[in-house]
Amino acid sequence: MDMPFLAHWRNRSDTQRGAGLAAAVAEDPAGVGELFAECEVLSVHARAAGLELDGTPASLEALDQLMPRWRREPEVVPWLGNDAGFYLGTVIIRTCPGARWQVWPNGQPVVRLASGRELNVIESGVSWAMTGSPELSQAYAEASEGAEGR
Repeated sequence: MDMPFLAHWRNRSDTQRGAGLAAAVAEDPAGVGELFAECEVLSVHARAAGLELDGTPASLEALDQLMPRWRREPEVVPWLGNDAGFYLGTVIIRTCPGARWQVWPNGQPVVRLASGRELNVIESGVSWAMTGSPELSQAYAEASEGAEGR
């Protein structure tokens, strides 16, 4: 996958990174979405528990049921939480019409629903990894209700 913006990514300030990522999302939303969907740390932990991530809301429910053994490894929690947030965002974007990745000026990727509401899915994922709340399936349910305009 050719993603030219990654070449200069590490040498920029947060504001510059935010602008670079925002430009990349605007230029190649599918490519950036594929990158965000990788979620390798989360995938490894899920596979170890016998769960294959398939990009569906049901997989979010299954993740919520996992024993949080990763909490014994504090250095893993932030990485797993970021991946959980990216995975949550990926599921929302793939299943909620009009949802897409958006980047705040500080470089924080969020999901923007068709209604205009923005969801900080990374924050939700990190909170889930640390405390189990909010459940990923609940965050998805709230997003899908918001996407439908209820």
